[in-house]
Amino acid sequence: MSARPPIVCLVGPTGTGKTAAAIAVAERLPAAVVNFDSRQVYRDFPVITAQPDEEERAACPHHLYGFLPTEEKMTAARLKELAEGKIEEIRAQGRLPILVGGTGLYLRSLLSGIAPIPEIPEDVRRGVLARIEAEGPQVLHAELAKTDPEYAAKIHPNDTQRNARAAEVYLATGRNMTWWHGESEHAPAPYDALKVGMRISLNALEPHLARRIGIMLERGALDEARAAYARCPDPDAPGWTGIGCAELLAFLRGETTLEEARERWVKNTRAYAKRQITWFNKEADVHWFAPGENREVADLVVSWLADRG
Repeated sequence: MSARPPIVCLVGPTGTGKTAAAIAVAERLPAAVVNFDSRQVYRDFPVITAQPDEEERAACPHHLYGFLPTEEKMTAARLKELAEGKIEEIRAQGRLPILVGGTGLYLRSLLSGIAPIPEIPEDVRRGVLARIEAEGPQVLHAELAKTDPEYAAKIHPNDTQRNARAAEVYLATGRNMTWWHGESEHAPAPYDALKVGMRISLNALEPHLARRIGIMLERGALDEARAAYARCPDPDAPGWTGIGCAELLAFLRGETTLEEARERWVKNTRAYAKRQITWFNKEADVHWFAPGENREVADLVVSWLADRG
């Protein structure tokens, strides 16, 4: 029996039914869901980022969804701190914390600790931001692919925030992000974590992702983006860098047609799902299930808790 408090982590690529699996567990046990997805934190984009709907939230408590303004940045360190606070609140209520999300780096930060990257000198940070503004994040991403191909494969070339962070860390420390996240010494979090994954082949997932985006558009994704643009017209705001948000913003700014935006959204979502599959396939000790095997997931969690004593 582990003396560390138990948590369940539901992982996997976008669109594989992680929330439904979490709710299946909550139907069997007192539990609450904690988000650790980097995009579902944004208040302005509940439809585009596929945040749990009212019916799903009514099934059990949900935390850390839709609270951050579009203009604010979320980091692994910040979400780790917030999640740790929610985990303690949930445990104090006698509930099991279930972490749900597809951002593998954020989960690793919670379970394995944050890499102790030194403070970046301000002149280095300003230089990188100036390059981003002048040349775009894609140029930095191409350079990242040479200095840190493993990390470059995990982030989108248009992701201003992460490409800038990777560049400034490499310039300031001489070490790439993969080294900092994997090789450096940092203390793990004090949890006994059961990792459960929803797994499906990319070829099988792809048509589902296209249908899902069509449903999002039917449910008002474009109106959601239009309202967010009225509140935050800065295209460089962190909330706009998410997949779906960026493509609809390009349409709202007259840079593409709506059909082109939809096609790019599908293409970029597929590429993101591929990166997620690659990431989570490398995670150790994951119990894998097919999407929809929610009863089996709940059975595993109930059995695991019973075995802990």
